[in-house]
Amino acid sequence: MSKKETLTIKGNAIVFYKKDLDDFISLTDIAKVRDVDNPSQIISLWLRTYNTIEYLGLWEMLNNSDFKPHIYEGFKNESAKPHFWMSAQKWINETNAIGLISKSGRYGGGTFAHSDIAFKFAAWISAEFELYLVSEFKRLKSEEQKLIGWSAKRELAKINYRIHTDAIRNNLIPLTLTPQQITYIYANEADVLNVALWGTTAKEWRDKNPQLKGNIRDHASINELICLSNMESINALLISDEVPQSERLKKLNQIAIQQIKILSVIENNKYLK
Repeated sequence: MSKKETLTIKGNAIVFYKKDLDDFISLTDIAKVRDVDNPSQIISLWLRTYNTIEYLGLWEMLNNSDFKPHIYEGFKNESAKPHFWMSAQKWINETNAIGLISKSGRYGGGTFAHSDIAFKFAAWISAEFELYLVSEFKRLKSEEQKLIGWSAKRELAKINYRIHTDAIRNNLIPLTLTPQQITYIYANEADVLNVALWGTTAKEWRDKNPQLKGNIRDHASINELICLSNMESINALLISDEVPQSERLKKLNQIAIQQIKILSVIENNKYLK
């Protein structure tokens, strides 16, 4: 189970966490919007309605191969009667449900539900509260995707970095060079890739973009980083084959133009589907 996080909706703290690939949101916290002292009773009132039982049962049948539909049908029939009562623990234990999770303990305990179900409960509490919850949850997920995308881009740029630097060290750096001279060779070869792909050196890019943090690769597109990763591997082979730098630059530029064009076509076709 992932670390718990908190959303603040109109001054109310709503805890959620990720289980596998799904998000589970605290129904207990949502219920406190209606009654801060008796959230479990609010959840039980919601669970005893026919519409809730029907929704939970359909959700489980779509998402849970171990669900017990015959028990669900019995609960659904009973829910039409005035005496019917349901708790999260009873629903979980008797139907083998996975959409609700009941946790004990004073701190971190309570009833959690898959986001599909939690949004349904929030709508029952208040249409306004549901809209705020869904909106804030989407915003948070969007921010997470940006962070994931940034991390993925950085990792992608490192895939062939070691291969490239090893080729430089083994083929271009004499044993007698000073540390400063060695650093220059590494930077010079990095700029071979920068010029081949972007038409500029790292220093030229920094001079033109003083307001931006990081370097040229931090601001590259995912397609550019895919191409850069491929070029690092290709340049390593060319260095090992003792191809002069001027020829390598020309070959790498041709490869960059071709690969970016292909990747752009693939991306456009993906969005057109």
